[in-house]
Amino acid sequence: MDEQEARRQSLELMSIAEAAFLTTVDREGFPQTRAMVNLRQSDQYPGLTGLFDGHRDDFLVYLGSNRSSNKVQQVRENPKASVYYCVPSEWRGLMLGGKIEIVTDQALKEAIWQDGWERYYPGGVTDPEYTILKLQPEIAKYYRSLDTAEFSLREEA
Repeated sequence: MDEQEARRQSLELMSIAEAAFLTTVDREGFPQTRAMVNLRQSDQYPGLTGLFDGHRDDFLVYLGSNRSSNKVQQVRENPKASVYYCVPSEWRGLMLGGKIEIVTDQALKEAIWQDGWERYYPGGVTDPEYTILKLQPEIAKYYRSLDTAEFSLREEA
């Protein structure tokens, strides 16, 4: 599969995968993987599709979390992370790797906020626990059945 087709299929996968699996590194250097809400999932979060329209080339990822969570602490200590999307029944997956950061832009946090999240963040969009993580991936590895493609997402200097 050529890179252009891999990129097209990767973006499509990001829009349909039920979850995004975030891997961070703990203090002992061990990977820690957990399922996260896939904010690019267009059926579940149709109001966010416009947020990602300008990020078809860079594969930007946003994830919601609690400020006091282990994953946020791990990001503070070591920002190297990966996010994995898959549809196992199709033997299809995408791994994005790079450095993840904690978003401080309140306007962006408001743009991502979803009705119903009050159950996690009783104080609403300004709840101090409400945190957004941003992965600007540098590498991508896509596979479908036995066909694979790897491509760089690093910004050229």
